Amino acid sequence: MKTNKVILSLVTVTAISIGVIPSAHAEVPSVTVMSRNIYLGADVGRALELIPNLPAAAQYMWDQVKQTDFSKRVKILVAEINQSAPDVIGLQEATVWYCKKHPWSKKVEIFNFMEQLLDELGGKYKLASKDGVTSLNPGFSIDPIPFLTKVNDEQIFREVFGRSGADCGFETGDALLVKKSKSLEVINVGNSEYEANYPIVPFMMTIYRGYSWADIRVSGVPIRFVTTHLESLWDENKVPNSTKQAEQLVSDLSNTKMPLIVMGDFNADPRDPRPKDQPNPGEQPVVSRTCPANSATCNAYLFMIRAGYQDSGPDSFDPKFFTWGMNALLTGPDSKRVVAAKSMGNNHGFTDRLDYIFSKNGTESISSQIVGIQGDYGSDHAGVVATIAFPNESNVISEKLPEHAPLPISFWHIVLGALILLFAMLYWRKNRNQMHAIF
Repeated sequence: MKTNKVILSLVTVTAISIGVIPSAHAEVPSVTVMSRNIYLGADVGRALELIPNLPAAAQYMWDQVKQTDFSKRVKILVAEINQSAPDVIGLQEATVWYCKKHPWSKKVEIFNFMEQLLDELGGKYKLASKDGVTSLNPGFSIDPIPFLTKVNDEQIFREVFGRSGADCGFETGDALLVKKSKSLEVINVGNSEYEANYPIVPFMMTIYRGYSWADIRVSGVPIRFVTTHLESLWDENKVPNSTKQAEQLVSDLSNTKMPLIVMGDFNADPRDPRPKDQPNPGEQPVVSRTCPANSATCNAYLFMIRAGYQDSGPDSFDPKFFTWGMNALLTGPDSKRVVAAKSMGNNHGFTDRLDYIFSKNGTESISSQIVGIQGDYGSDHAGVVATIAFPNESNVISEKLPEHAPLPISFWHIVLGALILLFAMLYWRKNRNQMHAIF
């Protein structure tokens, strides 16, 4: 029986400047994967600062989404994919932007980033699916709220709705794309939610996160793939939600015996929580009484490593391989961070490593690299690509992962819904004469 030592003997350890660790042993069974946060198109953090002025926040985000124009940056992302040729892609921030003409109208998709990406890939990839289940987990979403998320866009809405304004929202989640190949067979698919969530506006607007997974036979060997996006927001002197979510993820995966690959934006740098006297332009979690330095209980990356997962990407402690730092409009490095990035040893303006590919259960990284770090930018994150070897005699198919309830509805969500319905009814009564004239 082959062991990890046999696989290790086939791996070289010389890294070049872009983080590639090459190997000449093509006979070792392997799979190439990519983790890619494709960016929802707007600076949510800045928009949150505008709350409670929800209409201003909604307009701000909509204007940025148009400026970051996914129809242009999707070509950059596709060029990265074509060059790396991954078998499986773990997407984060696979976003749909939709709007409604009236409170009672159906939502209309205005932008669907994942569908645009698949179309631009020309049919070479598909969303992993099996028995009617797709590996698309819609986590963080903000529904169109009458009057509160109304935005104006004469160019788009006049053609779609016959007027310049509409109530808009978005839904962003995680997805697994699989290359169309006879050597890749999807055998199981599922989605799940994390119990830890982050309330933006108490009782009204909450960020939910989760993950998508798929069991795929690669050249006959079943491998479990997971893509996830952990929480970015954190509160001082509290354990970050990203770590709580990583803990649940590790627990959910604890009974997986087959080769396992976990990709995603973990919103945790290996240096977190940071001492307050150290540079922290990305505003990552800082040291506190609850979260001392180098604490795996407050760092999702360190928690994964402690749980026995191998970091299969380029050295996450090396500043050359940081993956986050572009400005919101993707015109270049964030001006507030570029000087700090260079002082840290990153010449591309990236100040933090947030994106990873982890592997476990007989796997071993053969090569890895960071993509999207210079030139034209398809996202505010760089991507991670890795080629991972796996035992070729394995035929284990583990039990399906638990399905935690998506988007739990509380009493206050029901109250909010009732208030929205009441406002909609009042709006309808006020404008029914005009509506009769229209219809």
